[in-house]
Amino acid sequence: MTKKIVAVTACAAGIAHTYMAAESLERAAKELGYDVKVETNGAIGAENVLTTEDIETADLVLIASDIKIDPIRFSGKPLFVTKSIPAIEDAEGLIKKAFDEAEVFGKKGSKVGKIQIGNDKEKVNFFTHIMSGISYMVPMVIAAGLILTIANLYAFQKDDLGRIVEWGFNTDTQMGLLMSKLFYVGQVGFKLMIPLFAGFVANSIADKPAIAPAMIGAYLANDPEFLGADAGGGFIGAIAVAFIVGYMVKGLKKIKWPKLVRPIVPIMIIPFLATLAITLIVLYVIGTPISLAMDGMYEGLTSLNENYAGAPVIIGAICGAMIGFDLGGPVNKTALVFGTAIFTDTLTKYGIDGANFVPGTATQAAISVAPLGVWLATIIFKHKFSKDEKVAASAAFGMGIVGVTEGAIPFVASDPVRMIIANVTGSAVAGGLVAATGCKFYGGIGSPLGTFIGYIEQPIPFITWILCVSAGILTTALLIGFMKKTPEEMVVVEEN
Repeated sequence: MTKKIVAVTACAAGIAHTYMAAESLERAAKELGYDVKVETNGAIGAENVLTTEDIETADLVLIASDIKIDPIRFSGKPLFVTKSIPAIEDAEGLIKKAFDEAEVFGKKGSKVGKIQIGNDKEKVNFFTHIMSGISYMVPMVIAAGLILTIANLYAFQKDDLGRIVEWGFNTDTQMGLLMSKLFYVGQVGFKLMIPLFAGFVANSIADKPAIAPAMIGAYLANDPEFLGADAGGGFIGAIAVAFIVGYMVKGLKKIKWPKLVRPIVPIMIIPFLATLAITLIVLYVIGTPISLAMDGMYEGLTSLNENYAGAPVIIGAICGAMIGFDLGGPVNKTALVFGTAIFTDTLTKYGIDGANFVPGTATQAAISVAPLGVWLATIIFKHKFSKDEKVAASAAFGMGIVGVTEGAIPFVASDPVRMIIANVTGSAVAGGLVAATGCKFYGGIGSPLGTFIGYIEQPIPFITWILCVSAGILTTALLIGFMKKTPEEMVVVEEN
């Protein structure tokens, strides 16, 4: 009788890794002769949802997720938990390992919940919680960013060379009034994304009772008026609030509350106590020091950019390199969050003229370099790639051209050292060049198409961005081509 596998895949952004992992598992399971059904928990929500019958008839439950998935519905079933990357890199090996090592969930000695599953002791670390928050924040960032872009396109008045000479809305006209309102909507989105992020980081730690206190606390930590400071605490403040609330709520849940009040503990008592506590902590303990530290960091970065010609290039290259390092992993996401935080926080404090664009612009320039670089390498160095690799490169092109860096993951999995060197170098080149030329990414798609879809201020309209990003893509392609062995050479090495 054919064995049956049910699986759940998810990633922080809910865009690329989620579906790549699902596709890899489906392909590998069929090659091994197993029936498989994969539920994807992407940005759009759960799709191909596992039914009770699916789970009951399954011989193995496999969770490949970068965020926390509640396993309670899999009680009594052999369960194996891992990240999304192993499913993408070697799904066949993962399935074999899962059958060998899966533990029956809910058996004696296992802890029912989201932290520990059987004896596998799934490690839920700092980055797991951060990624969970990011997965909920990304749609708001995109929505607010695109709305701001639409409004900005109307507000920026440029000269013949494409330089901004005036910014503002003429609210005496219907169009000007509408665009000013859209700009406000975008600002609201960016203002709310930090509390939203904090709320779901705390949710990852302690579940639903932690969401409201963390959101309120993060909002207060970013309200200069409440803190009596010049700036808010930014993402650092939000992260601090989220972890304080998360573990505070976790502790409160362990209290043996009287039976009479238990029904209202999660919806009233815990949220009230946690909100009151985090308010006092933000107001009297962490709020002002963090806001002063963030203010100092922003002023320091601005000072570096203004006083040292090479500083923006170095910062841009470092941010770009981080994007190319792990293609959607923790280092990549850290760079994206850092770039977004610097832009939104400095925009809020200093306005459009004083906003620091360097980290955010560099990360967007680098985001398509790895997938488009490997695609270009298959065009220039055809003899070094197999037929299957060329097909995969076409998929990488499709993802890269819309700014999804994960398209290069299959190639990194097969040749990690050479590919990481090529990706990091090319991404650093793109990030450094856009910083050196003074490009400013306001919104849109982080790829060569971004020069047409969205708004990027650049010395030569349309051309500068394309040249900078293309230089990074070409660097990656050339490095891959020069370092990669031909399929015949790889076969000989494996045989020896």
